[in-house]
Order: sequence, then structure tokens, then C-alpha cells
Amino acid sequence: MFIDTAKILVKSGAGGDGAISFRREKYVPLGGPDGGDGGNGGNVVIVAERNMTTLLDFKYRRKYQAANGENGGGSKCYGKDGDDLYIKVPMGTVIRDAETNKIMVDLAHDGDKYVVAKAGKGGKGNVRFCTPTRQAPNFAEPGMPGEDRWITLELKLLADVGLIGFPNVGKSTLLSVVSKARPKIANYHFTTLKPNLGVVSLPGINSFVMADIPGIIEGAAEGVGLGFEFLRHIERTRLLIHVVDISGSEGRDPIEDFIKINEELRKYSVKLWDRPQIVVANKCDMLFDDDKFEEFKSKVQEMGYKSVFKMSAATNLGVEELIKEAARVLSTIPVTDIEIPEEERFVPEEKHFTYEIRKEDNCYIIEGSFVDRLLASVNVNEPDSLRYFHKVLKNKGIMDELAELGIKDGDFVRLNDFEFEYMM
Repeated sequence: MFIDTAKILVKSGAGGDGAISFRREKYVPLGGPDGGDGGNGGNVVIVAERNMTTLLDFKYRRKYQAANGENGGGSKCYGKDGDDLYIKVPMGTVIRDAETNKIMVDLAHDGDKYVVAKAGKGGKGNVRFCTPTRQAPNFAEPGMPGEDRWITLELKLLADVGLIGFPNVGKSTLLSVVSKARPKIANYHFTTLKPNLGVVSLPGINSFVMADIPGIIEGAAEGVGLGFEFLRHIERTRLLIHVVDISGSEGRDPIEDFIKINEELRKYSVKLWDRPQIVVANKCDMLFDDDKFEEFKSKVQEMGYKSVFKMSAATNLGVEELIKEAARVLSTIPVTDIEIPEEERFVPEEKHFTYEIRKEDNCYIIEGSFVDRLLASVNVNEPDSLRYFHKVLKNKGIMDELAELGIKDGDFVRLNDFEFEYMM
């Protein structure tokens, strides 16, 4: 089964909590605090793998979570870092943030890596909070939470040459003749229901990868037929071979077919439409004379497409000449990665602990992620810890902000479930 899109949930590991510990040994009178730091969590890393060809694995598993960091311990023992989670995807996979649909990375080369969810840092143990005036801190820092997000995986095949054209014009037959690929071939529309890849190699030329793209029909760029599902697979190609049924065996006009397919390319992507094309008039063995081919060739060349070949994939007529010309054109086109416009590029947000202050009667309520983290760090029932709590509020600028809002002695300040009376 060929699967070329998937949506998964990734979650990095949370950091371990710092330890609250004091050294108490018989012959060590001044042991003091010795709580170690928590370990960092594990990252979630996407890795491009040469030997994978489909996203089938992600059809059956949707959630991927890295390991959490271990908590710190006594005797200044640090917690163990959580192991990173590596997720393998085929080369050519584009990673998008599902919420914004913006591109995070294009993993076009074997071994390319990208961290899609960064690990939470471990919290500091109480030994880190020792000062000359705070010699026995009875608090520690909790670990930072990990990131979690839904991402979409979008496979765009890595092929040098893409075969395009209406269904049943002979693309699959051509691929089977010039490579070891064995696509399903039959005399009805949409025989090819998934893209097929094959390596083309002839004596005297550099080998290249050719992709047979399922039939693109009129309206494909708007989602008609199969074309919309697979147009993405020719985005990486450097050269297009446009196959046309010159015999008109399907009752269609070759010139009209040629124009319609190019119009779908233009609607989907102007860059794709502007890509070099070799035009192939296939099934020429079914023509009674060459006048129809010459007329077709003349009209196509008037449109600006100079390379027009006469071919019969079924009898191998003209196949070798076509492949040699494709190899020659490829040698003049440099390999480039997909360009990601700035407006489509995903920029991760910086993690900030924020708060908001609002007033209800004579009570000032402070809420936000900063408050949650601070209260998780301290023991407000312990005097030393409470002094540290007030120091953090002052250093953060919260006390100055409360003064600007007009707080007076005797007013109350509430942070979640903890409330205290304000005193200058």
C-alpha cells in the first residue's frame, strides 16, 4: 500500500524535578543541602531514511512520545536525561505544523534530521539556591514540561524525471520498458493508482530516477480525479516528459490533451508549468502515416516546446533516443531543493512564562503560567521559601506593577489558591 500523507501527534519528554535533600551524616556537622538537578527530557527527532518509500507505518500509529527526564536525588545526584525519540520517514518528506499548515522542514536527503518537539529542561535542586543568607533552602525547581503538537507528513517523491499526461497514454508502459519497475498496466483509465519509481540506466549515460505519476486530467488542480493527490510528486522533478496518445485511440485530440495538462500544471504551480519538458507522441505504431505526427510536432513547437519525439513504448520504437535526450537535458539542470517561501515557513514560538493582573474589589489576582511555575517551586508554608517567593515577585517586577495599579497596605494579593496581605 502506498501512503503519501499522514498526521501524527508528537510529544517531547518533560524535565525531571529538582530534589530537596539535606546531607545528614554523623561526622559531617555542616552537611547542608545536597539536592541534585532533574534530568532533561527527550527530544522528538524526525530522520530521513533512504530505504523507506511510504508513510504506511503512520497509518497504524498516531502518537509518538519521548521519555521524561528522571528526578534529581540526594548527595547532589543528577537525574538521568530522557532518551531522544527518532522517527524515520522516507527521503523527500515535508513536515508541516498541522495547526498553521506552515512548513517546518523539507527532509530531502538521506540522514537529514529535524527536532519537531524540544525537550523540557530539568529543574534545579535545592543546592542551587544556596546563598550566604539562605543556607538551607527548603525548595527546588520543577522540571519544564515538554512540547506537544500535531504535525503532518507529506511525501514528495525524489525523482529526476516525471512522466505526465492523461490516463492510458502509455506512461506506465514506458517506465516498465526503460527500468525494472513493474507497474500495473491495463487498457482502462486509472490503472495506475499510486506513483511508481524506476531507475533508468543505459550504456553511455548517467542513470536517473523516473516517476510515473497517476493520470492527471482536466480539473486536477481543483481536486478532480487522481491528479490533485499526486501533483505534489512532480514538484521535485527537474525534467518532465509529457506523454501524448498521438493515435487518438481514446477519441481525444492530442493537441487539446497537451494544452489541458499544461494548464493544470500552471494552475497548480507556475514553477512546475515552467519546468523543462520533452514532448512524446506515443503509440505512433498505430498511425497510418506520419502527417498527423508532423502536424502535432509543428503545433507543439510553435508553443515553445522544441524537443518532440515520436515513440512507441509497446514496440520500443524511439525509446532509446528519448532516454538519451532526457539524460542530456538533465546534465544541464542543477539539482536544487524545494524553495520554501518565507510566509510559508514555520517559526517556533519562544517559551515565555507570562502573567496577568486583574482587580476584584480590594483583591489583586495574578494568573498565568509564571504563577503556576512559581508556586510549584516553593513551599509557602516555610519561612525561607516564602522569602524567596517574595524576592521573585519583586525581581519579576510584579510588586512595582501592583504599586502602579494603586495597591494599598491591607489589600490582598491572590495567586491561584495562595493569598497574602500586601504590606509595604
